[in-house]
Amino acid sequence: MDLDLEGNVALCTAASSGLGLASARSLAREGADVAICGRTPEHLEQAEAELAATGDGDVLAVEADLTDRAAVEALVEETVATFGGIDHLVTSAGGPPSGSFADVADDDWYGAFDTLVMSAVWATRYARPHLEDSDAGSIVAITSRSVAEVIDDLVLSNAVRRAVIGLVQTQAREFAPDVRVNAVLPGAHETARMEELINDAVERGEHDSYEEGLAEWGEGVPLGRMGKPQELGDVVAFLSSNRASYVSGTSLPIDGGSIRS
Repeated sequence: MDLDLEGNVALCTAASSGLGLASARSLAREGADVAICGRTPEHLEQAEAELAATGDGDVLAVEADLTDRAAVEALVEETVATFGGIDHLVTSAGGPPSGSFADVADDDWYGAFDTLVMSAVWATRYARPHLEDSDAGSIVAITSRSVAEVIDDLVLSNAVRRAVIGLVQTQAREFAPDVRVNAVLPGAHETARMEELINDAVERGEHDSYEEGLAEWGEGVPLGRMGKPQELGDVVAFLSSNRASYVSGTSLPIDGGSIRS
């Protein structure tokens, strides 16, 4: 299916790796110009080169800390200065530290809120005028299945990410009809971070091999496996496109059927 994104401009936050990068890759493959940001220069350079080789559009890579309001504003301004506007915004952010309620300190709560919620608030605030000027304005927020079903020892993700869903549903009403706003709720995907966790478990003797660890992660998934990052990225590209022109205010699980609620 041609998503008709050629020549569109997409800004993807926290997209130097993981699911943010997978989303940027899908958008680039469809011909969009893509702007990404990240905090690690090495990862950012690698992502920029990969995206440039993926599609026919141009790529902008900006080093930015999403917990810094001024940095997010500058990211949006540089994207607009480079490409002339923004048609699509994809908000992503790194996961907060794991831990139970008793393990988490006040600073962890404030840090998780800035990382997960305020980064999305700032990105949408500064991008909104440009999205409204577009004929195809859209926002997709990458959250987690934890907003629908709590995950043990992830109290920060369970609690704080739900604010993003409230933001998405509110914006979907307030920004309509000019801008569509949706969220995706990924389950476990075989990102570099997940590969690291499995390899660490192999070194600790918890698995005999990476393949065994990967299979164990997929045991509780009805589809019988962990997701591929590009499977999430392709859904983000679809939701960004006019092929999803009547979809707004939706929170879509991408988890192989794991959520029971």
